[in-house]
Amino acid sequence: GAAGEPTLLSLDDARTLFHEFGHGLHGLLSNVTYKRLSGTQVLRDFVELPSQIFEHWITEPVVLQRHARHWQTDAPMPLDLMQRMQRASQFNQGFETVRYTASALVDMAVHSLTDAEPPADLCAFETDVLRELGLPHGVGLNHRLVHFQHLFASAGYAAGYYVYLWAEVLDADGYDAFVEAGSPFDAAVAQRLLKHVYSAGNTVEPKAAYVAFRGREARVEPLLRKRGLLVEGVDAKEPA
Repeated sequence: GAAGEPTLLSLDDARTLFHEFGHGLHGLLSNVTYKRLSGTQVLRDFVELPSQIFEHWITEPVVLQRHARHWQTDAPMPLDLMQRMQRASQFNQGFETVRYTASALVDMAVHSLTDAEPPADLCAFETDVLRELGLPHGVGLNHRLVHFQHLFASAGYAAGYYVYLWAEVLDADGYDAFVEAGSPFDAAVAQRLLKHVYSAGNTVEPKAAYVAFRGREARVEPLLRKRGLLVEGVDAKEPA
């Protein structure tokens, strides 16, 4: 803040704080024997679950009313502002979801090539893949292959750009366990989350760890509802 003014956090700042604290908890609560299996030493498409699921608590009304207080009057955040924030979070999500998914699928396509040499024309290859996918022309990609540093600056995200969205599937479905229990602070659900996710590190195969916590495989419907892409109350009967 300016001289004499407080330093304030935006909602994005606060969400980042909760996100990184989730990573911190993943390390602090780790209860394994070997360091190479501890905390965040898990597969990349599972490492963001402990951090992203923790973000959900920042928008819980009871949390906002306790901590999101006006810096001058100390008044809690009004309920109507919370509702407006929730509606705003679903703005443009159809576009954003398709755009991200297109980039992830192009990533998988280019890394599925069996020839030693890359395509002579990456832009033409990209266009062909998107045509086969049926991507609407007006949507486009988050990243074009010719400058997709996530994929080519290192091997870290090669054939792995999907992990951000997959982690959102897991965190939305995982947080629904608290919703189904009737409280974001349900002790039994929290204990399962601690035992099977936060403390287990990489001692358990990620899918098995998630099923032990949730009681079933992850479903995509909670993420679609969170993004406003599924009518409330509509759910699939089988795991995605």
